[in-house]
Amino acid sequence: MILSASRRTDIPALYADWFCNRLHAGYVYVRNPHAPHQISHIDLSPDTVDMIVFWTKNALLMEDPLEEITRLGYPFYFQYTITPYGSDIEPGLPSKQSIISNFIRLSSLYGKERMVWRYDPILVNRKYSMAFHKEAFANMCALLAPWACRCVFSFIDPYPKAMRRSGGQIDRLVSPQEMQLIAAEFSHIAATHRLPLMSCCEAVDLSPYGITHSACIDGSLIEKLLGCPLQVKSDPNQRAGCGCVQSIDIGAYDTCTHDCLYCYATHSPKTLVHNLYLHDGASPLLVGFPTPKDKIIKRVTKSLKNSQLSFDFLP
Repeated sequence: MILSASRRTDIPALYADWFCNRLHAGYVYVRNPHAPHQISHIDLSPDTVDMIVFWTKNALLMEDPLEEITRLGYPFYFQYTITPYGSDIEPGLPSKQSIISNFIRLSSLYGKERMVWRYDPILVNRKYSMAFHKEAFANMCALLAPWACRCVFSFIDPYPKAMRRSGGQIDRLVSPQEMQLIAAEFSHIAATHRLPLMSCCEAVDLSPYGITHSACIDGSLIEKLLGCPLQVKSDPNQRAGCGCVQSIDIGAYDTCTHDCLYCYATHSPKTLVHNLYLHDGASPLLVGFPTPKDKIIKRVTKSLKNSQLSFDFLP
């Protein structure tokens, strides 16, 4: 089983202690976002969890938990988003200098092959122009390229609620011509730093610039990290063009305090405040506790490793 922690919220930044509590308990409950009284019981034993994929914009508090997670025998890698935006777009994040330092620190401790840098999403407006992105990407590459196994970028998607709450700062999509120009500049910069550059779920063809499609839950990367093949399938629950393999996400919507203007995972500030109030680090659920109305179903999970084969990867 591949554990996604999480597309729905920033567990490393906000709920690392709760996550470690669940690993020690050996299971977690996940409430179905589309059927609120249906809860899945997910086995978290090391024999079942093949890989943990952490999604974060701020892992400053993860160093101690990662020591414990490693001691318990869980492999992991990071999808670590670091953008050049200020507090006007990402008001809930600490300084980018501290975040970049944290990325480098984790890479030095656990290896660059576990660190995927995401420059994601790219939005274009008067302040964050194409010229701005070119300069910012070059400056960030100089710092992060030696410590990342790849860089993945994407262009902003038209989430209506996000665009409405942006107060006009996100007022349009990136045009196809702008995408091509940005891709050409980014490709040249990344090549200069010998940093593999990929796009995430973009319909536009960027192959003329040597840019291929990436996968966030990347079966090939996981096989490389584990040193053995996996019996995995594509994830049918993701949008068209997504290359991710199947995983189980243990997060919950409306639980992230970063307040990024482009975010799709926070629908209601009122619900966010309520969920934060209900969170308890001792609960098997990220938000609240099970109620008598809930139906708890034990989900069938197993290791996806093909234990009869192994890979010998060269460094």
